[in-house]
Amino acid sequence: MSQSQPRPAQARPAGFGLPSDTGGRDLGIFMPMANGGWILSKNAPTLDGSYDYNLKAAKLAEDIGLDFIMAMAKYRGYGGETEHWRASLDSPMMMAGLAQATSRVKVWATVHTILQNPAVTAKMIATLDQISHGRAGLNVVTGAYKGEFAQMGAWPEGVDHDERYVLATEWIRAIKALWTQDSVTSHGKYFTLDDCMSDPKPSSPPFLVCAGTSKVGIEFTANEMDALFLSGGDVDELARASADAKAGAAALGAKIRTYSMMTVVFGETDAAAEEIAAHFRAGFDEGALHGMMRAYGFLDSEIGKENAFTQKARSTFMTPHVLGTPDTVIERLSTIFEKTSLDGLMLIFPDYLASLPIFGEKVLPVLRERFPAQMTEATNA
Repeated sequence: MSQSQPRPAQARPAGFGLPSDTGGRDLGIFMPMANGGWILSKNAPTLDGSYDYNLKAAKLAEDIGLDFIMAMAKYRGYGGETEHWRASLDSPMMMAGLAQATSRVKVWATVHTILQNPAVTAKMIATLDQISHGRAGLNVVTGAYKGEFAQMGAWPEGVDHDERYVLATEWIRAIKALWTQDSVTSHGKYFTLDDCMSDPKPSSPPFLVCAGTSKVGIEFTANEMDALFLSGGDVDELARASADAKAGAAALGAKIRTYSMMTVVFGETDAAAEEIAAHFRAGFDEGALHGMMRAYGFLDSEIGKENAFTQKARSTFMTPHVLGTPDTVIERLSTIFEKTSLDGLMLIFPDYLASLPIFGEKVLPVLRERFPAQMTEATNA
């Protein structure tokens, strides 16, 4: 490795033992590792963010045949009447426990580039790889919300949006070098490694994912990551975002997978599911939304205008959502896959323990049949 700058990343594997390796769709869950889940409402089912609840959800995800589980990293909640996300678990530590409790599902932990030294992160994920027997993945978060990190003296003044990707590139290249080389020496702008060693090495390259959709974010993803999480208010937006991201990567000579998040609310009828959503809206936690807007760096109530993010949050759902019977959910998720180039979805439920068995019995088998993976010898088991 260069004495001054980390060298460009090595080529990433084509296969990770996922359906998307060979044309299928990857389906997993966003772990409910913070209280309140992804619904800003006093009327939502109680999710305490506890390890016991996450353990049950992870086992269910594996039992019904989902492909991955992923946990965010969160250090300060949004307040409000519900004290939304005030209690949250450590992402890599929780995923290590869940890796031990499962045997097949992929386990992806989140780390913020501005918080953890690359040598520490390299060791953490190599340990997760060993616990999981090669199922480890890393969700790289390059951005940050000032209040969340300033509280611990970890906000890097002067590191703006684009500069955070300079830092992140140096960070992830150092980690990859530590995963593959006996010793790493690198004197970069943000990190210094002197004859730095990190063993054991991962048994296989951990799956790398992030959520940067700006021009520099897509460039970072294309050069360093395996997948990108996108957001979109409707199918058309998702289709454009996925196509643009993949085209941007292709222009750089790379190929990336694209995912999005989706909250699923089941009802015995479509009308019943709509009633559940209306019940959530009736208990909307305005204070939690206010805290979220502060965390993101803007308060629409103060600047006097709405935006798409705020409008979506006012529905109480923090992500796009589908409501209805299992048959309706099948059709709506199928439409997403048919009209977009998305490689998978990370699912969220108001109550994971109640909804995962329904999804596994009534929805997942149909989606697997409609969007099959073509298993080949090139696919990693």
